[in-house]
Amino acid sequence: MEQLSPENLLLIGSTLLVAGILAGKSSYRIGLPLLLIFLLTGMVFGTDGLGIQFSDIHTAQSIGMVSLCVILFSGGMGTKISSIRPVILPGLMLSTVGVLLTALFTGLFIWWLSGMGWTNIHFPLIVSLLLAATMSSTDSASVFGILGAHNTGLRHHLRPMLELESGSNDPMAYMLTIVLIEAATTDVTLSAWHVVGELLMQFGVGIAGGLLTGKLTLWLTSVYRRLGGRAADSEDPSQTVAMTAILIVGCIFFSFAATTALGGNGYLAVYLCGITVGNGRLVGQRGIGRFIDGITWLAQIVVFLMLGLLVNPHEMLAVAAVSLLIGVFMIIVGRPLSVFLSLLPLRKIGLKPKLFVSWVGLRSAVPIIFATYPVVAHVEGASQIFNIVFFVTILSLLVQGTTVIAAAKRLGLVEKASSADDHFGVEIPEELPTSLHTLTLTESHLVKSDLLRDLDLPQGSLVIMIRRGGRYIVPNGRRRLQPSDVLLIIRED
Repeated sequence: MEQLSPENLLLIGSTLLVAGILAGKSSYRIGLPLLLIFLLTGMVFGTDGLGIQFSDIHTAQSIGMVSLCVILFSGGMGTKISSIRPVILPGLMLSTVGVLLTALFTGLFIWWLSGMGWTNIHFPLIVSLLLAATMSSTDSASVFGILGAHNTGLRHHLRPMLELESGSNDPMAYMLTIVLIEAATTDVTLSAWHVVGELLMQFGVGIAGGLLTGKLTLWLTSVYRRLGGRAADSEDPSQTVAMTAILIVGCIFFSFAATTALGGNGYLAVYLCGITVGNGRLVGQRGIGRFIDGITWLAQIVVFLMLGLLVNPHEMLAVAAVSLLIGVFMIIVGRPLSVFLSLLPLRKIGLKPKLFVSWVGLRSAVPIIFATYPVVAHVEGASQIFNIVFFVTILSLLVQGTTVIAAAKRLGLVEKASSADDHFGVEIPEELPTSLHTLTLTESHLVKSDLLRDLDLPQGSLVIMIRRGGRYIVPNGRRRLQPSDVLLIIRED
């Protein structure tokens, strides 16, 4: 295909983006992960499709690294400490021990397959473990996208536990990948002490770097608001929020780069930085959150389109049989075994939650991004590693991604997601000593009277809107209320 002009690139890119979003919206009806649509779209327009040539693995890795920083920060920023506190231990066990066991079991299986005469892969043990390590992390964003589209909630604190696992297991998978690449490309013997020392260095500096840069980010946002003195009070509030959000984006990349330069895990630092910022006092947090969500979705979409263009489906088909065996092993054996062993000491977690966590261990963009590292490092068999990881990711999204709702219902873990906590889209300045709350009325609230003026509310509370089904009603004292009405209340702090 001839080289495209910038105008044609913009035309094709915008067409892909719009078509993918529209197709993805309808895909939720069958429970298909939205990001899979963009992945397939990239493949359709790629080398074996309409002929767009893209094979720059270094550019792909750089774009993936930048995108992953944004994705991990956004995941951390949306993780509330109050919600994950009851599940910190199981979440961390899954994201560390679980990842390690998944890589170990799957790596040994790949090594066993490599010894079979009928397979077309022949990896030594270290490379087998490396291949498994690139696929050892999970992505719960696709799961929650499907659950959110169907307004489905999960019982037993499963959502925060999966959020914590998916947000914190990418750094562990990255560290294993880097250590195993070092072992595969040098003559240095992989000793247990070397691995432990490397992991401790990565974890220690990563944790410290993430917490420090998180605090630094909060301090810089407060400094920005104070700059200019009283003259700054006349700044457009929307501009303040936008500029603060851009300042935070700069801090995201500083957190990653500075921590990596010091020998720590930059991805872990970015995730912890996001948690620190998301749980700190941040003026304009909702507007900033929407900005971060927007660029996070853009980052994910760009990565999936790029990875779809990067792969050559005919090369992937060459390893389809062995990839299918590896993918089925991970879904049926590797992931469940690692989950049950990781959570074995936690007897309070029942069988059904463990089965669901085992089933929703989806692979997504991160394993494919990690699979570019062996290619860049010129590991023997790296092209096969990339194609196998790509195949397994598609298999995981197709098989596990389309059965999330069915699995949750079959295990009796579904509950209706609350829609009463969105504050009706109303926002108030965060510097005001007030807060918004919602109250869903029951018959017990209306025993004495169904008039709004007779409703027993705490001192300093005022009803500012009523939602009844799909209608929104402006309240007054003579308004008659009904059970299931949702009241939006502003309250003095």
